[in-house]
Amino acid sequence: MAKRVFYGLLVALSVCLVSACSNDHTQSSNLTTTKHKAAAEAVVLDVYKDPNCGCCSKWVDHLKAEGLSVAAHNTNDLDQLKAKYGISPENSSCHTGVSKDGYVFEGHVPAKYVRQFLSEKPKGAYGLAVPGMPVGSPGMEMGQQRDSYQVMQLNLDGSTSVYAYEEGS
Repeated sequence: MAKRVFYGLLVALSVCLVSACSNDHTQSSNLTTTKHKAAAEAVVLDVYKDPNCGCCSKWVDHLKAEGLSVAAHNTNDLDQLKAKYGISPENSSCHTGVSKDGYVFEGHVPAKYVRQFLSEKPKGAYGLAVPGMPVGSPGMEMGQQRDSYQVMQLNLDGSTSVYAYEEGS
């Protein structure tokens, strides 16, 4: 009788362990699938940049440090890309970011404005630009030196307006 109880408990324990392992594997598999989906959906910007430009890489690093996901693409034909996305020479800089929804972020736009713009999606606007390469903007850090600069909103009608102003030192 004691042997039967012992074997019965052993069988019950084995069934529980197999079941638990099976559930852990299923949960692990579901978590892995969820993580892959989240990673795929998390790409906020495709950044097109010159392969030899250090400040472009620093801007990408800034975006990542601020929690945005970025896929960087080196290209030697930024002019064609800028024309495709309607970036005029007066709003141009050294790299172009494009969101999965097609919004454009030209130049050294701080991550906080990228995030804010993508959250708000202002009507009639297709992106933001920081023309030129202002000292102290993300990717253009030079010690404590900071130029004042404007973050311009790019509008579908071809106009621009000031989206934000960054005060220099």
